[in-house]
Amino acid sequence: MSDPILSRRAILQGGGALVVSFSLLPRAAAAAPPLPPALPTRGLPKSVAGDEVDGFLAIGADGRVTVFSGKVDLGTGVKTALKQMAAEELDLPMGAVSIVQGDTGLTPDQGPTYGSLSIQNGGAQIRQAAATARAALLGLAADRLGVPAAGLALKDGAIGGIPFADLLKDKRFALKVDADAPLKDPSRYALVGKSVARIDIPGKVTGRFTYIHDLKVPGMVHGRVVRPPTIGARLEAVDDAAALAMPGVVKVVREGNFLAIVAQTEWGAIKAAEALRPRWSAWAGLPEQDKLWQHVRATRVAKDDVTSAVGDVAAALPQAAKVLVATYDFAIHTHGSIGPSCAVAEFKDGRLTCWSASQMTHALRRQLAAMTGLPTEDVRCIYLEGSGCYGRNGHEDAAADATLLARAVGRPVRVQWSRADEHGWDPKGPPTLIDLKGGLDAAGAIVAWTSEFFIPEGGAGNVPLVAAELAGLPHETALAPGNIVHNSALPYALPNVRTVCHRLAETPLRPSWIRTPGRMQNTFANEAFLDELAAAAGVDPAAYRMRLLNDPRGAEVLTRALALAKWESRPSPRAETGGDVLRGRGVSYVRYELYRTYVAGVAEVEVDRATGAIRVPRFVVVQDCGQVINPDGVRNQLEGNVIQTVSRVLKEEVTFDRGAVTSLDWASYPILAFPEVPEVVMELIDRPTEKPWGAGEPAAAIVPSAISNAVFDATGVRLRSVPFTKAKMLEGLRGV
Repeated sequence: MSDPILSRRAILQGGGALVVSFSLLPRAAAAAPPLPPALPTRGLPKSVAGDEVDGFLAIGADGRVTVFSGKVDLGTGVKTALKQMAAEELDLPMGAVSIVQGDTGLTPDQGPTYGSLSIQNGGAQIRQAAATARAALLGLAADRLGVPAAGLALKDGAIGGIPFADLLKDKRFALKVDADAPLKDPSRYALVGKSVARIDIPGKVTGRFTYIHDLKVPGMVHGRVVRPPTIGARLEAVDDAAALAMPGVVKVVREGNFLAIVAQTEWGAIKAAEALRPRWSAWAGLPEQDKLWQHVRATRVAKDDVTSAVGDVAAALPQAAKVLVATYDFAIHTHGSIGPSCAVAEFKDGRLTCWSASQMTHALRRQLAAMTGLPTEDVRCIYLEGSGCYGRNGHEDAAADATLLARAVGRPVRVQWSRADEHGWDPKGPPTLIDLKGGLDAAGAIVAWTSEFFIPEGGAGNVPLVAAELAGLPHETALAPGNIVHNSALPYALPNVRTVCHRLAETPLRPSWIRTPGRMQNTFANEAFLDELAAAAGVDPAAYRMRLLNDPRGAEVLTRALALAKWESRPSPRAETGGDVLRGRGVSYVRYELYRTYVAGVAEVEVDRATGAIRVPRFVVVQDCGQVINPDGVRNQLEGNVIQTVSRVLKEEVTFDRGAVTSLDWASYPILAFPEVPEVVMELIDRPTEKPWGAGEPAAAIVPSAISNAVFDATGVRLRSVPFTKAKMLEGLRGV
């Protein structure tokens, strides 16, 4: 087993080729490896320098390069793409570069892995550090050889026959990252822009990959948290006699309303937790689910964010020949990670090490330090991949659980959530309600547009840790739903527009960002309502959009999507509505956050008139995310975006009663099944000389509206409420 705690000193001495793996063989638990001297047991640095080349790159004694990334691979292929970028800039083969991700003791804090920013921001920083290193190595070689640097070239880890390691005598650059260091000319790229096989896939398909769930630490025991029956219940008493009498039980841990059991085995912890007899207070603070939207509309508005104000809507609307009004809503969603959250925590010599699948290990480090009262430098968080993420799910909360239990028993503790934990207690994508109004002139042109979004206040901060809340320990109190105002404003040129986000003081259930937060919900309402206006004007919805687009790159994405889909130009809905199965097509477009990735797509749907079932057999998508690092990796993201969002649109909705979430399994929170997966037809527009933008989220933003528009085209029924269930579809069909 490789050391589960690694140091930069080991990397520099042992070579840049670093493979982190954890064997599942029994010998893995033989002895706990000591913390290497380069990372003393106390007084770790608060952070690795994010403005120095050495913070991002290390050249080992054998000349191989290790890249240190604060961004992590959540199953998205980012690890492969970051290696491509660094190897390209240093003219190295992929095999000569290793990467360490998300270890707060080794990697710089590049911010959480969210927002489709891993390549756009994180990769750009690594690329610039590599460019600075490249220039420095050329300068050192020029001095050694007595020739101009301009005449030298990097090749396979050497310059002019001198290995990188020989040029750096002490193996360190000791340089600030130079923002002006010249980047490699894209015309000379050998790796970037080419499809490279993902480095994580072989281990995953052969069962050799180490997920967080597989990690074993010597001396480790297992914890199980007993959740309150309702979100706000208080623990009044607990009878633990039966649990403590069970074999292998280590301890019952109670801290405030936090109750858990620790045992020698996971199954032992599960059975002992079932034997505990707690008494909880009553609590019924959630709204009635069937009155959710009345509750949202009645919630106190903390502030208004005006995201777009063009012209004079108040003056233009009364002059319109026709005014349309509509309300859209988007249900509460859970992240639905296939594998429940898991973490391992250990206290040793007064400092904490936590292994987690957190997408934000540096932020988690600060949260755990605050919760435990430890100095930040005495906490180290180490990333190991989990089974899906899709936003801030339960990984951080499992880490907090493990930390409290490890502190209580003085041994390493592993906590794996149950499915009921995951569905019931991970933070949720909050409900979104949107009111829209549009005015048309006599020719069908839009003269005014106004929209109001009812969404919780807050941004992309730390989500409060459940364990800290239950235990009454220091924790955040602000809402953190993500930057959900994005794409409330429109990517089109209209004469009079006003979009405002009413930021609500509270929201049901604990909110966090979920894939494409806000951008999906807001684009759903905007793009579907735009289709409503196109239908009222009697104009083909794609042509209607083209009239309003004054962005050449946006127009190209939309044009190419229509061509790829073999779009039939006509107004919606279709004239033919006979037969048992109704078919239609719908278009949607977005410029993500109005400044980066362009996406356009066409959904093809089939609606069963008798059952109300909606099927999406085919989805066409074209994306321009600037420079493409790994085309195959981007295609993986497009497929994942479409498939997951079709599931969210057609099936997913968190259910709850007055006290707690009730959709605690896959039966009560169904997701798309394999036979329902659509064919995804894709085209990428690669722009090698442009900056790379994100691909992990943008394509998801267009899916709900494209499906809504396609259903309208097929049936004449406008679905404005996600999810598009059979019951909603049947109700709509009865009205036409």
